[in-house]
Amino acid sequence: MQNNDVVLSVNNLVKDFPLGQSAKSNMMRAVNDVTFELRKGEALAIVGESGSGKSTGARILTRIYDKTAGDVTFKGEPLDKYIEKNGELEYARQVQMIFQDPFGSLNPVHTIYHHIARPLLIHQRAEKEAIPQLVYELLDMVGLSPVKETAEKFPHELSGGQRQRVAIARAIAVSPEVILADEPISMLDVSVRLGILNLMADLKDKHGISFMYITHDIATARYFAEKTAVMYVGHMVEWGDSDNVTQNPQHPYSKLLLSAVPEVGKAGRRDLEVKKGDIPMWKPSSVGCPFATRCPNATEVCSQEMPATTQISEQHFVRCHHI
Repeated sequence: MQNNDVVLSVNNLVKDFPLGQSAKSNMMRAVNDVTFELRKGEALAIVGESGSGKSTGARILTRIYDKTAGDVTFKGEPLDKYIEKNGELEYARQVQMIFQDPFGSLNPVHTIYHHIARPLLIHQRAEKEAIPQLVYELLDMVGLSPVKETAEKFPHELSGGQRQRVAIARAIAVSPEVILADEPISMLDVSVRLGILNLMADLKDKHGISFMYITHDIATARYFAEKTAVMYVGHMVEWGDSDNVTQNPQHPYSKLLLSAVPEVGKAGRRDLEVKKGDIPMWKPSSVGCPFATRCPNATEVCSQEMPATTQISEQHFVRCHHI
């Protein structure tokens, strides 16, 4: 049954990449059997270390990559049908992306005004004479003032946090339904990260924008997102309400991520036993649990069979043979 609040849904998503120039028989599976829903005005955090497939999934949703298998539904329609009916440009307007590098995603030879005015013109969001006022309003919305002076500057004249606010202003300029935020604070100073998270939370709560928040920092996922999915080597290993996943983690990999989060008032680190196995390169022919080579609880079955999904509570799921 289709829930009217579900803006974007992904079912059994798979993405394979060829290894070198070889034939299709030699492939790496970057995303394997990923399923989730994104509801209106809700944030879903995708958490995992580098190489877990987080950004690949986002790039499939923005059509940068084609999916190998699986289904993507947007506003209740299969994505291909939605695009056939409404066009690629309209889908691009509705699903925007914020990239990790706030400098690399801006053109250094153009002013801030140009960066925000251009999507307004491309997507015909206003008459040309109304564009300047809209640009100033967007800069004010993301906390960049004085707005006229900021609009005249070039990216190199702004701090990293200010550049990321410009990227957010550019994304929201076209009134999207969904924003895919790919590590939006990882390259920023700690002192400005909270400001960016609070800005995105404000957009989510006041404007109903849905966020897919990609991060390796499970602590910020708990702070910003209502739902959290933990990924390892292209697989979702644990997912559900953020409070459940972060306060009562069940998968050994989720526990490992949380053990790396510093706690105020506690000296030292909470060390967790982990095998020093290699992170596997997953292939279409690979079997077993992807975390088996590093898991302290692994048994023979872990290397032979993919764990089934176990429901811990109403909004908490995990894939592990030993739950």
